[in-house]
Amino acid sequence: MISLTSIELNYLVFRYLHESGFTHSAFAFGYEAGINKSTIDGNLVPPGALVTFVQKGLQYLELEANLTSSDGDMEDDDFSFLQPLDLITKDACELHKIIKEKKENPNKDRFEANEKNNESKQDNEPEHAQEREEEKKERENEQEHDKEMTNKDIEQDTVKDKEFPNPDQIGMENSDDKVVGKHEEIGDCGGPEPMEISTSSTSVPCEIPSCDVTILEGHTSEVFACAWSPSGSLLASGSGDSTARIWTIADGTCRSNIQNGPTNVVVLKHFKGRTNEKSKDVTTLDWNGDGTLLATGSYDGQARIWSRDGELRSTLNKHKGPIFSLKWNKKGDYLLSGSVDKTAIVWDIKTGEWKQQFEFHSAPTLDVDWRNNVSFATCSTDNMIYVCKVGENRPIKTFSGHQGEVNAIKWDPTGSLLASCSDDNTAKIWSTKQDKYLHDLREHVKEIYTIRWSPTGPGSINPSQQLVLASASFDSTIKLWDVEQGRLLFSFNGHRDPVYSVAFSPNGEYLASGSMDKCMHIWSLKEGKIVKTYTGNGGIFEVCWNKEGDKVAACFANNIVCVVDCRM
Repeated sequence: MISLTSIELNYLVFRYLHESGFTHSAFAFGYEAGINKSTIDGNLVPPGALVTFVQKGLQYLELEANLTSSDGDMEDDDFSFLQPLDLITKDACELHKIIKEKKENPNKDRFEANEKNNESKQDNEPEHAQEREEEKKERENEQEHDKEMTNKDIEQDTVKDKEFPNPDQIGMENSDDKVVGKHEEIGDCGGPEPMEISTSSTSVPCEIPSCDVTILEGHTSEVFACAWSPSGSLLASGSGDSTARIWTIADGTCRSNIQNGPTNVVVLKHFKGRTNEKSKDVTTLDWNGDGTLLATGSYDGQARIWSRDGELRSTLNKHKGPIFSLKWNKKGDYLLSGSVDKTAIVWDIKTGEWKQQFEFHSAPTLDVDWRNNVSFATCSTDNMIYVCKVGENRPIKTFSGHQGEVNAIKWDPTGSLLASCSDDNTAKIWSTKQDKYLHDLREHVKEIYTIRWSPTGPGSINPSQQLVLASASFDSTIKLWDVEQGRLLFSFNGHRDPVYSVAFSPNGEYLASGSMDKCMHIWSLKEGKIVKTYTGNGGIFEVCWNKEGDKVAACFANNIVCVVDCRM
């Protein structure tokens, strides 16, 4: 008899979590299950393997029950009387008995259910009367809205929703690195709605023509991270294929930048030998201040430092779990990393050794961010935020208030305010001068995945403009917040699926957003509307602007990176 080992089952569960977008859970489970030590060739495991396996098992149990039934009169349609869990928890005789009873008394369950419903209705009639009236008004509003939307659809072409492609199904055959200008059919992402409080944003967004888009091909798995070098025209990307890549993007418009061949990309391999090691997934990356060095963090718990030419300068090895976040300080002498092993480590770049390990969290560290050259903040799935300082053995500040995992933290340009976002659907703003949060931002209805400060206000390159905070959520919206008063300024409602990334343009006038709905939108903060939009063929994990503010890069779940010309 064929048997399934626990190692194989763990790998199937890991793949299921990974393919379903449960990134944090996949990393944590993979770490604890020792997936990095598995000898299973991931390329041989088809997408959706776990679900297929369970379905096949149910079919087998169904067949087994059929063959072993005592009177042999069980038919295929009889199994419609059963629930999937019945097949797993009961033997053939019990299954046959359930089917027989339900066939003989087909109306019994329905009668009992109706009796319960009638009793419930009588008990709650006064409440339900009001609810029915509200529902009636709601239906009338929905019908009116649908009528308006139908008229809009007649006036403009719409793009049919596509199912989010499985990362393992797309682009696996594409082993050569290519930089090409692709002509694609680009839709309007299902008619994104304007900001809630804006009346001037009902126009159709400008779809970016394919001649203004450069597609970077070469990765063979989903691309999790991308970052422009602060100097020059280099773009780094990190992928689940165990590589990072440094792409050279020519200056000027994308239409004059149709390039071919592998000469414009440097591949940074995080493996020796086999290329399918999931333990080497590149999960995060960051350039130093002058753009001479690139740091990458990997699922194997190692941080690596590379030159801009792709030379491996040093491997930093002390973490005992995947690295989720990696940041250079402004001076460039320290690198900070946060890991599933619950710790954060400050690395001395000159010596290539760890300087100090901070072990304050009781669960995986999800994000880290420098406040200045020697102090920083960390956040974790333990709901806590700690402010730490190099040389100090205890946190210099503890922020407690979130009721769920804290997904991201960011210091404002002055380093006096810290923003955080959480699975508890809130973002919060903290000050180092007090223990309790300054503002509790509660307009989102689902988990908030990331936050970004605008490059405006005191301490920024645009000091005369107002400082705002952007938050991106699994509720498909992006919200902009007034930092001083802690109130909602705008709500951007153009996406249909979770928003994983937002980025402000260097001048603070535009906001780029990337979502699992495969759309990247460029929003004008002055006009309060989408001014450009691009639709790809996979969910978007990250978006980022170049230093000049004329190009936006986005990395996709279908293994590609694209660069879009965004000059207005």
